[in-house]
Order: sequence, then C-alpha cells, then structure tokens
Amino acid sequence: MSKQSTDADVAFISALAELLNKNELTELSVKREYAEDDSLEVRVVKQATVIHAAPAPVYAPAPAAHAAPTAAAPAAAVQEDPSQHPGAVTSPMVGTIYMSAEPGAAAFVNVGAAVTEGQTLLIIEAMKTMNHIAATKSGTVKRILVEDGQPVEFGAPLMIIE
Repeated sequence: MSKQSTDADVAFISALAELLNKNELTELSVKREYAEDDSLEVRVVKQATVIHAAPAPVYAPAPAAHAAPTAAAPAAAVQEDPSQHPGAVTSPMVGTIYMSAEPGAAAFVNVGAAVTEGQTLLIIEAMKTMNHIAATKSGTVKRILVEDGQPVEFGAPLMIIE
C-alpha cells in the first residue's frame, strides 16, 4: 500500500470518528473495498464512562400519626413510583444534576413554580457537557426528586409537573 493510500485511509478514519461524535453514535463499522484482494475494514467505538450512581431518592408522604388501621392499609403501604407518574420528567442521560446555572445562583425552579413547555428545569452534566433539561409540558412543579450535585441514571425521575 502506498503512502498516499495510507494518508487517505487516515483521513477516512478521522471522518468516521467525526461522524460518530456528530451523530452521538457509540459504534460505527465500515468495510471499504479497493480491489479484489485489497480492502480496509474499520470499526470505531466510543468508550462510555460508566458512572455508578445511587438511585434517586423516593420521597413519600409521612404516615398519619394516629391513623386507625383500615382494610386499605396494605395497599397504601406500597410506595408510589414517581417515574410512572404522568407528569414525571425523567433523566435522558447519566450524569450529575445541577439545579442552577452556577454555584450560588438561584435554582431554575422550585416546588410550586409555574413552568412553561421548553423552560429549563435543571442541568445534567455528562462528559463535561452541560445539558439543559427542559419542561416537556406547562404546569406547576409539584415535586423535585433530586438534589443539586446528585448523580442520576438514565430514566431516573427528576421532577413531577402537573
């Protein structure tokens, strides 16, 4: 193989790596045929950093102080899964939660705040990139299920908007 084709192959592989990043892919595999017995097979893989995070806390209302036991008590003992709530905003990625734009600044939203669709609720930092997480619908923030600086997993419930 000549130096010219080697330089072309390096440029081709660089272009594949750019394509991988630009389209947020994790793996790309290509076979390039030159001649009957000459080809280049390339597999480009982006290694993801695995962050082992504690699950998001589940906040449940405190039990009534002197409530008399009822037949419905066993069903009430089962905790509600916030991720199943129709107004749940879930994490689209693994990362670290930031409730404000910078340390010491006011939080983007608080419980009871009215939000509009597309409004920034919080930031998730993933791989040194700050990703603004927007409200998927307009409503009122009923619950905030995460804390500033907390790691989160993909799909973890972040807030409840009703």
